[in-house]
Amino acid sequence: MEGKGRIMNNKPSILIVGAGAIGSFYGAILKKAGCSVSTVLRSDYDAVRARGIRITSALGDLSYHPDHVYRDGDLPEETPDFLILCVKVLPGVDRVALVAPWMGEKTRLVLIENGLDIETELADAYPENPLISCLAFIAASRTESGIVEHKAYGKLVMGRYPEGVDESCRVLSQLFTEGGIKVDLTERVVGERWRKCLWNTPFNPLSVIANGADTRTILDTAGGEELIRAMMREVMEVAAAEGYPMDKALIDQNIEGTRKMPAYKNSMALDYLNDRPVEREAVLGNVVTLAKRHGIAVPHLNTVLVTLKMRAALEGRE
Repeated sequence: MEGKGRIMNNKPSILIVGAGAIGSFYGAILKKAGCSVSTVLRSDYDAVRARGIRITSALGDLSYHPDHVYRDGDLPEETPDFLILCVKVLPGVDRVALVAPWMGEKTRLVLIENGLDIETELADAYPENPLISCLAFIAASRTESGIVEHKAYGKLVMGRYPEGVDESCRVLSQLFTEGGIKVDLTERVVGERWRKCLWNTPFNPLSVIANGADTRTILDTAGGEELIRAMMREVMEVAAAEGYPMDKALIDQNIEGTRKMPAYKNSMALDYLNDRPVEREAVLGNVVTLAKRHGIAVPHLNTVLVTLKMRAALEGRE
């Protein structure tokens, strides 16, 4: 059954697929804005069904009970106006299959996920449904089943994929704003993904190679900052070849901004330390693949990628 008329007459319905730390937080923001928010869960199903989602945050207590709590394999009572996908982009995770039971004819598909070139398979599977791509700038972690600690930030950068800003983006952006976070709309969301990769592609994989090192350790180790800068230059070269050139001043800005932050373990470091799969290909491998396609040498990125593969093979994580 399609949800009809909600966007025109009142607040739209939201379904979060992958309600971990990130999905739970943004679901809470939309709940605060007055939306119906439901979740599809795996391991946290029983806890959330019993107690809801508990979120401590600088924005206040964002705890909430989803309107519906579904397991994988359940069928929706009605399809949502916005389906927000927040799962990790990992080999073997079929994101098309994950969203398939919940997609209606008019459902808008929203990705709040890390990585580069992550939209194509979903855009190909649902060419008639608007696809909104979002980048989250947030520090949040799931501490127990159904319990999330929001430490800082929360801003979203949002645009229609592959480019432009449409009415669906504006509606969703306004809802997030009403819920209390900042949203920047962009006409070129793929370019914004490259800008985020400028930080993620060096820092995240190096944190794993260095056994979960934080940002301060990475930058302060002899040669660490020079390695980060070399990797950033290579990311910039590939981005330019893809049609998304960046100002070289962004390298200094990223380094300076990171030094101003408290020592921080990024999401890939936390996944590694907690024996969870890491988003190696989405964050790093896809950049190296594009470099090869353009005939661009990226020795630092390639060395880090191969080393990550060696470590994964040694530890039985492949």
